[in-house]
Amino acid sequence: MRRKDDILWKGILEDVFDDFLTFFDPEAEQFYDFNKKFEFLDKELEQVFPPENDEYSPKIIDKLVKVFTRDGKEEWVLVHVEVQGQYQQDFARRMFTYFYRILDKYQKPITAYAIFTEAIHKERPNSFQLEFRGTSLLYTFNTYKISRQDEGELQASNNPFAMVILTAKAALAGKDFIDGKERDALLLKLKLELARQLLAKQIAKEKIRVLMNFLRYYVRFENPAINAKFEQEVEILTERRTTMGIEELLLDRATKQGLEKGKKEEAVAIAREMKKDGVAIEQIAKFTKLSIADIEKL
Repeated sequence: MRRKDDILWKGILEDVFDDFLTFFDPEAEQFYDFNKKFEFLDKELEQVFPPENDEYSPKIIDKLVKVFTRDGKEEWVLVHVEVQGQYQQDFARRMFTYFYRILDKYQKPITAYAIFTEAIHKERPNSFQLEFRGTSLLYTFNTYKISRQDEGELQASNNPFAMVILTAKAALAGKDFIDGKERDALLLKLKLELARQLLAKQIAKEKIRVLMNFLRYYVRFENPAINAKFEQEVEILTERRTTMGIEELLLDRATKQGLEKGKKEEAVAIAREMKKDGVAIEQIAKFTKLSIADIEKL
């Protein structure tokens, strides 16, 4: 999965985290205090579980979030989002490793979620177990497989996070098509239908904006020129001449995620992907902090 998807998943989780909690836990509003700000502890998470440097290893988006309960106590919500189609065989062990390292460091209650975005329907394990001569351990966590979800139920949901799931599900459509034009036509139809559904829902304008941006960029066409057609249709749907485009979205994500200046290798990888998708070189330069000359060489 491209690194742009990492940025999009991290961003949308932060933008609609309250909806994420209520989507997966119907009693979340009674338990958590949504009036107190969520604190996203990405740096702290890296300290207990440093990211892998192997570019060929499956990529996992990890979020550690401090959430207050209604009784005033702090809770820790560990969110794992699998954003690559290739399943990692030791994923359950990895989930357990996160759990015991965070518990050891912070001594706080933890609830963990794993969301699988791969196309295949095979169910994935929700537990890790060890047993040896009378000593045993069982760790279970929440799992959610996007490809197995019912679209009708998601469309009927009033929770904004349901639109995130529908978007991720739409991105899986037509992956077995040989003809790229045929798949682009299907994706355009699906994206426009999701845009219509999103605009018809009673959702705060700011959330509509971030959800539309997630839809706009997460479901990608083989032919980047189709983006223009989608944007034209969105303008008609919203009855506006301007909408936040792909470049602005990436710049917004760059501000939130704070792309560090020293990570030139990562910046080059992102710039290469953006260039493939037809993003203007000037906008790529603003986002990655690379020079226009360097970008033109990619």
